[in-house]
Amino acid sequence: MTEKPDDSLLVHRSDALPSRRDMLCRIGGGFGALALSSMLNAGAGAATGTAAPGAARRSYTLNLRPPMFPAKAKRVIFLFMNGGPSHVDTFDPKPSLAKYAGQSPDPIKIGGKKNSGLLMASPFKTERFGKSGIEVTELYPEVGKCIDDICVIRSMYTDNPNHEPALLMMNSGNMQPIRPSLGSWITYGLGTSNQNLPGFVALCPGKPVVGPQLWSNSFLPGVYQGTHIDNRETDPKKILRNVENRYLTQSDQREQLDLMQQMNRMHLGAHDHDPQLDARISALELAFRMQFEAQDAFDIGKESKATREMYGEGEFANACLMARRLAERGVRMTQIYYGDGQSWDDHGDILNHRNHARKSDKPIAALLKDLKQRGMLDDTLVIWGGEFGRTPTSQGAKGRDHHSTGFSMWMAGGGVKGGLAYGATDEFGFNAVENRMHVHDLHATILHLMGMDHTKLTYRYSGRDFRLTDVHGVVQKDILA
Repeated sequence: MTEKPDDSLLVHRSDALPSRRDMLCRIGGGFGALALSSMLNAGAGAATGTAAPGAARRSYTLNLRPPMFPAKAKRVIFLFMNGGPSHVDTFDPKPSLAKYAGQSPDPIKIGGKKNSGLLMASPFKTERFGKSGIEVTELYPEVGKCIDDICVIRSMYTDNPNHEPALLMMNSGNMQPIRPSLGSWITYGLGTSNQNLPGFVALCPGKPVVGPQLWSNSFLPGVYQGTHIDNRETDPKKILRNVENRYLTQSDQREQLDLMQQMNRMHLGAHDHDPQLDARISALELAFRMQFEAQDAFDIGKESKATREMYGEGEFANACLMARRLAERGVRMTQIYYGDGQSWDDHGDILNHRNHARKSDKPIAALLKDLKQRGMLDDTLVIWGGEFGRTPTSQGAKGRDHHSTGFSMWMAGGGVKGGLAYGATDEFGFNAVENRMHVHDLHATILHLMGMDHTKLTYRYSGRDFRLTDVHGVVQKDILA
């Protein structure tokens, strides 16, 4: 589905492209080619999407495409708590853990599986919030105040309790690093309305386990790859330091790029298929256009003092505010990783969850309130969760291990019912037992909310049609508004 280049402005030769020797011989005529390129571009039609000053008149873009059917959500903000937050200490409190603390779990009650740890009560108090009265622990009091806009999914499960395969499954629907990410599939299906910004942005302060594969396009065309932004910086000039050209004016850059792209497109036209070159052409165009809008989009210093105070301080808070600004400007998906490495991976002491929640509770609540007051929450799907949960039993004296057979995530806005606790785990939180929801089901539901049928969003590669949900996935219609 990669858009073919418009060769109407190119002069073709019947033989191969110029050799390096030919190019050196003809370099004296290059200045004339620059002038010709500028003259030709001046009469061409405008590019698709929001045009930047001096933007290319013909470019490779993430063209906006209509959904397969009316969509509830136009964009996604995925708040990814890498490391695996404990469901029994956040959004799925279990009184039985306090009642039977220190005892060995009965294998019969937990699905016949042996567990070496002892049942451990949550050290965090529980409170009911909102008109819906959904229970949330003291870790997330500000998010709890927004609970009537949130659908808490308490019956998630995945296939593997190890970080690498679980991260890949949650982000790409496969436990091996061979498939496109969720954000890449979404932009492949829908494109984006703003050609001056990436369609898919990953805000990540460092590198979680697996790293760039989590926002990779894999076998999809390179234009659908997520753009990684290290949000440890807040100065947009530092964030985008590889985009701005300090030595050439905008018009000079445009002329230089037009000549380079003309040569690239000639080379592309001489080959049946060169996805790497096609991706390079797209990346060069996007990098040029980003100079005109990206710095403004990432400049949270332009927000009012009241707004900044509402979100709070810190990397995650800044990322949440950036995500709202990107959503306003048409970015299709923004994914925020909580921190560098596996921050929520509290094997040694679950009390560390308090620090993570303190850094994320206020910004998340601010994001939900900010989107709502701007009239954006109805068509913005906000997702919270990690790659899995943590065991109801102890690891060591105070920690919890990885847990994949039952955990919690939540969604808000974007056509999801608010004030709903969907599904359930058993009385201790070991296994999802009611309205069980696999990661494939989650992905199918997200795509449905975006107006896409997950069984029809396919891409032919290596002789077969691939899709995000493979051969699985059921849309969970009970949570749809």
